[in-house]
Formats: sequence, C-alpha cells, structure tokens
Amino acid sequence: MCNEVREENFELNLTMENKNTALIDQVSNEGFIRQEVDPALDLAQEIARLKREKNAIILAHYYMVPEVQDIADFVGDSLALSQQAADTEADIILFAGVHFMGETAKILSPQKKVLIPDLNAGCSLADSCKPADFERFIAEHPGHTVVSYVNTSAQIKALTDVVCTSSNAVQVVESIPADQPLIFGPDRNLGNYIRQVTGRENMLIWDGACHVHEEFSLERILELKKEFPQAKILVHPECKKPIQLIADYVGSTAGILRFAQTDTADTYIVATESGILHQMRKSLPQKTLIAAPPMDSMCGCNDCAFMKLISLKKIYLTLKYELPEITVPEALRQKAEKSIRRMLEI
Repeated sequence: MCNEVREENFELNLTMENKNTALIDQVSNEGFIRQEVDPALDLAQEIARLKREKNAIILAHYYMVPEVQDIADFVGDSLALSQQAADTEADIILFAGVHFMGETAKILSPQKKVLIPDLNAGCSLADSCKPADFERFIAEHPGHTVVSYVNTSAQIKALTDVVCTSSNAVQVVESIPADQPLIFGPDRNLGNYIRQVTGRENMLIWDGACHVHEEFSLERILELKKEFPQAKILVHPECKKPIQLIADYVGSTAGILRFAQTDTADTYIVATESGILHQMRKSLPQKTLIAAPPMDSMCGCNDCAFMKLISLKKIYLTLKYELPEITVPEALRQKAEKSIRRMLEI
C-alpha cells in the first residue's frame, strides 16, 4: 500500500513537473500563459484568494484597464509604485504594468518573487534608448551626470547616476549643482520641459519619446476647447511642447489627478494615457472628464497598447502558476539599484 501511494505521488509530482516545464516553454515562446479558464470562475475572487494564500501584493499603474485597477492593492504612478515595491512585506509582487516596472520592483526587492502577467508588455519610450547606444553617448560626453527617466531598462539604470520620474524630475535635476553638466534621457519632451522650468542649459537630451504622448492633436484639443470653453487642459510632460503650451497644468499622472481633485473647475481635457480617467472618475464623479484626442481619430492612440495587454485572466494565471517571473542578474541589479536609491533619497 505504501509503495502504491509513493508511486502515485511520484507520478503526480512528475505530472506537475512536466506541466511546469510546458508552461515555462510557453512563457518563453509567447510571453504569457495561454490557458483556458472556466468562464463561470469569479476571477476577482480567485485572485483575492491566491493573494491571501501566497502573501502576494498587486501593484497597478494608472494606465491599466479599470477592472485591473479595481483589484489592485495599490494603484499609482511610477514614483509611488517604486516606493511601494521597496517597502512591501509581501513575498510576491505582481506588477500590473509594463516590463521596466517589474524590473524596477525586482531591483529594489531582490528577495521577493516579482511577476508580470505578460512579458510582451514593453514600452516604446524604453525601447527608444538602447543600452549600447546610450553607453556610447555617455562616453562621448565625459564629466556629465546622467539622469534617466524611470521608463528605461535595468541596463540603462545601471549606466545612470540618478533616476527620476515625471513626478520628481524637476526636483531631481534641481538637486544637482547648477554648474554640473547633465545628460538626460530618454524622453526629449520631458527633458525639454525640465530645461524650460529650471532654466538649465547645460543639459544634453536623448532623442526618445513615448508613442502615446506624441500622438495628441493640438488642433483637435483646441476644437474641444471651443466646445467646452470652461474646461481646463491637463497635460503630461511627455507630450510635445505645443500641447504643453496650451495647458492649464503640466504634471505627472498623479499630479494631474491631484490637480483635478483640488481645483475648482468642473470640466477637464486630459492629455495623457486614458487609463487615468478611471481613478479621476471614481474620485470626481461630479466633474466632466474628457480624454484628449489623438491625431488619428481611428487609431485609439491615446491608449497604450502595451499597458492594455494586462488582463484579469492573465493576472489570475500568473498568480496561480507564478509565471512569468522577472529576474535581473545580481551584478546588474546592484548597479541599477544605486541610481534608484539615490532618487528615493532626494
């Protein structure tokens, strides 16, 4: 009897090992777990159960779809999410966001298991700054302090002196002596905004951009303003300068939310990824919130296709099987951590 039980357990373990190997192969090939889920399953309840069982936390960016934001333990912008990742006592961090966000969490919490539901969730801005090219650019300009936006890979952070987010970019730059030349990357629009606000002329700016924030239409926003003359225009600093110039407020996603919460206007045109409107509508149900239109009315370009890859189904499967997992080589992690910790200390 005991032998039979041991054989059954061995067969069960072998089946699980084969299943895990198959899932790892699938993630390697496709970037996520593709598996059917019972349509009668309450995914939100199952995710909550798995979180309790595994001591897991879900961090979600403002640009996630509403149903993902609603099941998250914390919703925020890049700065707030970085701080949460550094401080959490959970054993598992599931990042409902794009790849560099999961990397940042792993860099700050190497002892934690960090999961992301879809490895295909990249970032056009991060992709615009290749490590080899950026390293060459730094070498061509010795003596410059390197400030990099958090929307970058671990390799770029390892080449960086201090990281920043759109929430604290001006503060980070102003913390560096005015006579110290800087390199800022990779977002040219944010870099030019910082230069304008700080008057910092000794700052070289990398030529990268976010495809979502580049696509807003000045003409169509002005048309909306004619239709809603009382509306205030709220703009993310990753937008092009002409969009920034017509803004009543320029700031990060968290800054845009705070401004609308404390301002007296009742209508806003919001020029950033449309996911932020969910939190704005939850906290400001009495106000009219309008997504700024892109140049192409048919493309849905004010949505980040990468962010929208994350779904409740993928979150459930990721928590269930603890795949895909974010890993960062230790030597690289230590180099990258220095630039992030320096930001958190400012």
